[in-house]
Amino acid sequence: MNAMTPTEKAKPETAVDKDWWRGAVIYQIYPRSFQDSNDDGIGDLAGIRQRLPYVAALGVDAIWISPFFASPMNDFGYDVSDYRAVDPMFGSVEDFRALVDDAHHLGLKVMIDLVISHTSDRHSWFVESRSSRANARADWYVWADAKPDGSPPNNWLSIFGGSAWEWDPTRQQYYLHNFLASQPDLNFHNADVREALLDVVRYWLELGADGFRLDTINFYFHSAALTDNPALPISERRISTAPAVNPYTWQDHLFDKSQPENLDFLRAFRAVLDEFPAAAAVGEVGDDQRGLDITAEYTSGGDKVHMCYSFDFLSGGAPTAAAVRKTIEKFEAAAPDGWACWAFSNHDVVRHASRWAQAKTDQLAYLKTMAALLMTLRGSVCLYQGEELGLPEADISFGDIQDPYGIRFWPEFKGRDGCRTPMVWSSNLPNGGFSAQKPWLPVPDIHRAMATNTQSGQGDSLLEFYRGFLHFRKAHPALIKGAIRFVDAPEGVVAFTREHGGEAILCGFNLGAAAVTFAPRAKVAEFEGTGLAGKLASGVIELPAHSAFVGRIVDRL
Repeated sequence: MNAMTPTEKAKPETAVDKDWWRGAVIYQIYPRSFQDSNDDGIGDLAGIRQRLPYVAALGVDAIWISPFFASPMNDFGYDVSDYRAVDPMFGSVEDFRALVDDAHHLGLKVMIDLVISHTSDRHSWFVESRSSRANARADWYVWADAKPDGSPPNNWLSIFGGSAWEWDPTRQQYYLHNFLASQPDLNFHNADVREALLDVVRYWLELGADGFRLDTINFYFHSAALTDNPALPISERRISTAPAVNPYTWQDHLFDKSQPENLDFLRAFRAVLDEFPAAAAVGEVGDDQRGLDITAEYTSGGDKVHMCYSFDFLSGGAPTAAAVRKTIEKFEAAAPDGWACWAFSNHDVVRHASRWAQAKTDQLAYLKTMAALLMTLRGSVCLYQGEELGLPEADISFGDIQDPYGIRFWPEFKGRDGCRTPMVWSSNLPNGGFSAQKPWLPVPDIHRAMATNTQSGQGDSLLEFYRGFLHFRKAHPALIKGAIRFVDAPEGVVAFTREHGGEAILCGFNLGAAAVTFAPRAKVAEFEGTGLAGKLASGVIELPAHSAFVGRIVDRL
């Protein structure tokens, strides 16, 4: 568990792969909950360093570290008060540099979470902006006068509930906040704001970061005219970016986000990344109606962001085979030259082991099948810490809840703490080996029983399946960068081919609860060592319930 020492030899320099991100598997680390190195109950950068060998051994290509910038932690780091400082609870800039060095030694890229749609209300920019209507940064945030009756400028709503406008008594104006009132939105219509943020991008790239995860990438610009959003018919409401109890889902968000001006900013952002050898970025697209279309728009043309993810697989019930095919084909049609990043879980949503697997008769088989599906789709992949252990959503009592989102809507919506509990390393140590002291969120007993030490070396465990399949994937470029083409399959089965550089692979996934046979229109050879339950017998693929098959296409029939 020791971090690397400066005396260890670094790997020899290799040619820069500017395309490393295409098909990369990115492991998301929530720093508060990964590893506590100083026993204060909160994870930190030094703790991440200690656990990097574990991450590298999984077979992933990069890590994404959720925010560790200076912050009052009203939204646990997504409210930044200083973009160039590491919050002391996580360590220092020197700790970040050491982490990058260790990660690079292990062959891992380091992506950091860049939150630039808004800041904390304690950021010096906002403190100055709210001080008067005539200061140098007066227009750095989105300010607007009240209506004649004193009400907010328009009907825009906050994702965290209520109006997206907060009254400021000093300026006698409202300011925009798409999230907490303590997270005022920056005014991207101001060129000075855009340039200041691009300087932040350069700062972290110069410190060694390999790229960024861009929080709420489609929230940067708002309609300058502050036009009201129209109501959304009940039949069209979805609950991917906000829970059903939040009336945010009642509007069609045409004017408070996803504005056309964002395209030019993303081109300027990409130009800064292109100043560096191989920097890359993945954007988070939050939009219930147009998520895939925006993802396609932002990643097409090779001049904007490298890849994006939407919430198509991050909310709702278990996807059907038909839904998986429809989602992927829709994106492929919208942006043939674009690139998606697919994810099933992250720090904002209920873990998919609970959302999808708990209703299945064989949860382990189902989770293995879905993991293989995720890692064979065309696109890059984000894995969330603990996903490889099959951790379910933790049940957090109201007395332990920390998330302001959950406090606001409890008990109908319990917030995001259930997916943010500490990583479990040992079933035998206090708090799962995360910390010797009481952690900021409790560690459930069910999680301790699923700790890494209980699964390592166990051939049928989910952890060993992830390790094996990730290394299998790395050995087959077709699964990383190959084209995808769906093929007809029995009901409940999603099947497709991946092809690249002369290699062609057939993938089939039975998402149903009954066994199915599948006769491919090709001569297929079975791969060894995939860990999948699907088998080939006399040219027919046999798929038990919740199983998968991956084989090499030898010849077309």
